[in-house]
Amino acid sequence: MSPAGPVLVLRVHLHDGRFHGRGAWPPAPARLFQALVAGAGAGGALRDPARSALAWLEARPHPWVGAPEAGLGQRVTLFVPNNDADALGGDLGRLGKIRSGKVVQPRLFDASVPFLYAWLVGGDTDDARQARAVCGLADDLYQFGRGIDLAWAWGEVVDGADWEGIAAAYPGRVYQPSPGGGGIPLECPQQGSLASLVARHEATARRFHVEGRGRSRTVVWSQPPAPRFAPVAYESPATRWVYELRRASGAEAGAFAPWPPMAALPLVVALRDAAVGRLERALPGQRDAIRRSLVGRQPDGRDAGPTAARVRIIPLASIGHPAADLRIRRVLVEVPASCPLRPEDVDWAFSGLPVADGSAEASRDAILQRGEGAAEWERRYGCGADVAATTWRTVTPAALSPHATDVRSARAAVAGRVATEGADRGEGAGLRDEDAPSPRGRAMAAVLQALRHAHVRAALAAVRVQREPFMGQGERAEAFASGPRFTRSRLWHVEVTFASPVAGPLVLGDGRFLGLGVMAPRAEPPALHAFAVIGGLTGAPDPLSLARALRRAVMARAQAVFGEGAVLPPFFTGHDPDGRPARAEPGGHLACVFDAGAARLLVVAPHVLERREPRRDEPKRMAELARALQGLRELRAGPAGRLGLRPVWLDPNADVLLAPACAWESVTPYCVTRHVKGVGAAACLSADVRAECRRRVLPEPQVTPLEWWGEEGVGLVGRVRLTFPAAVSGPLLLGRSRHFGGGLFRGHRSEGA
Repeated sequence: MSPAGPVLVLRVHLHDGRFHGRGAWPPAPARLFQALVAGAGAGGALRDPARSALAWLEARPHPWVGAPEAGLGQRVTLFVPNNDADALGGDLGRLGKIRSGKVVQPRLFDASVPFLYAWLVGGDTDDARQARAVCGLADDLYQFGRGIDLAWAWGEVVDGADWEGIAAAYPGRVYQPSPGGGGIPLECPQQGSLASLVARHEATARRFHVEGRGRSRTVVWSQPPAPRFAPVAYESPATRWVYELRRASGAEAGAFAPWPPMAALPLVVALRDAAVGRLERALPGQRDAIRRSLVGRQPDGRDAGPTAARVRIIPLASIGHPAADLRIRRVLVEVPASCPLRPEDVDWAFSGLPVADGSAEASRDAILQRGEGAAEWERRYGCGADVAATTWRTVTPAALSPHATDVRSARAAVAGRVATEGADRGEGAGLRDEDAPSPRGRAMAAVLQALRHAHVRAALAAVRVQREPFMGQGERAEAFASGPRFTRSRLWHVEVTFASPVAGPLVLGDGRFLGLGVMAPRAEPPALHAFAVIGGLTGAPDPLSLARALRRAVMARAQAVFGEGAVLPPFFTGHDPDGRPARAEPGGHLACVFDAGAARLLVVAPHVLERREPRRDEPKRMAELARALQGLRELRAGPAGRLGLRPVWLDPNADVLLAPACAWESVTPYCVTRHVKGVGAAACLSADVRAECRRRVLPEPQVTPLEWWGEEGVGLVGRVRLTFPAAVSGPLLLGRSRHFGGGLFRGHRSEGA
């Protein structure tokens, strides 16, 4: 839901992609407030217009904060003098005696992505005037963080809908204040912050004063008073409980009371209404808050306002095994930190709650009770940063908005390139404007709108909609139709793939508070990660050298996941713990690839490289790899430049490196694995390629050498064209240098697939 009224948005750009300030990330609003005060007072005392605007700003509600993805840079120890030179008796030649080490570790990020700070302005004329004055103060900002973090800023006042679009398209992460929770503590301005900064500045100018007379004179240092800011929690985690549907009496007392998935909506309505009645009887003075938090409506029927503060009742179907029947045996209740109701009161309302829907057979003698193994079920539905996933699929279909017919505007609301699959049988198709009149085109546009309404800010890589379920025991979307509100035409099963992992629970669509649109992460972690190079590439770098730079970055980030001093598994390094190259066959370590033609980098899991099934421990390693690559936005590749990266999704049915094809041609040089004696270079190259294809369980192709040459210290290298008797899927990485992107092939679908 868009904010009511105009929004003041300040953008802060650092000249270098480094931030040296200490404390929590993102930089707190108090830092920006101090930077604005410093800029306004650079020429002397604060003048009245600036003082008035800053006093107005400190009284505003806590702002939204946007920050780019950042990683920690190298730790550097600087030896600087302590602030006690008077202990040397004025002999500055002895400064070395009082130097001490100071550790500096900046945060590194994309300098082209600004920091965002956004405040609700208010509706009267004075608010608008003061907001414009703050925009003028932003022009005077010259540093942000520490003194070496030179910066510039600018501001604007936009309406609520425009701010929603800015936040949706922002390439970093937008943090929301959630006072009273236990999220990230950030200091925010409060009434009196400006006066405390002025008092601190004045006290700093008088921090040294002389006491006594004559020989008893001493110089006394006084600590200036600290500035006053309010610690505010941002992105506080919601409180969750998992309840079980159990029989209350009879011979089956205590047994599960499974609920059919098609009746998820009446189950949620029955539980919600029963909990509302229980709370209203116990807390009659909070009737309005109870209705707003659980029903989403005020007592007079009007919309209750922001959905972020509403309690969510999420039916959990039994998943986690191909033969799971998807019947509902558990219910997750989530209370956001901004909810006006106490979490303990909500827990009391649902504990032991009878299911009052007498029209359903499953509701007979069924009650809710706190269940065991709640953590396991939260993990199955992706709750928690450690189980964040890139691909999500609906368990119950999503009720998509019938009004989202403009594909162009819906797509613009979500950052990132969108690829879709546009046919029931799963054939790839682009999301085109001419698709909008069709039901499928409208559904795909509505998915983008639903993500925006669910406050999912991650860049979207792919959308897929279909009537058929994604799980073997699931039901078609039409089976969940209920009344005039959720008709058959509005219900779709949805699969979304994000460019970076997203944590759950994820529930989409207009029925997200009524048990529809519940999504679960795809079980297997991604086996191929792709990054588009969006800037910083210089010249025409050697693909293998750039792939080695990527490999070093991947291992460094994996080291951060495993911990300093831990020995990385051969999956990441290609070496045994004793340092020798791993000799296990087939090869069991990652491949790093640079595709110069499309300006993108790939990290390929070993089972994909070797065209086999994953080994027992490899799914765990792939999950660790996904965590290591999360937030990778920059690659320092030496002479190749300082590359800006953006995660992208590759369509396996359309991408030239992945799609099935009969004809394949070299993108990077192929390095022979074994030199055949007694034949020419072209014949040696052809024989080695055919042998390599046999090792990779590929049909033997017709090999046409295109060019070949020798490299000192490497051997015979060349480019070839392969023609297979039947279409094969990529990626094709063959030869001795395949782990560094050598022997990469591109398919030509026009010649048979």
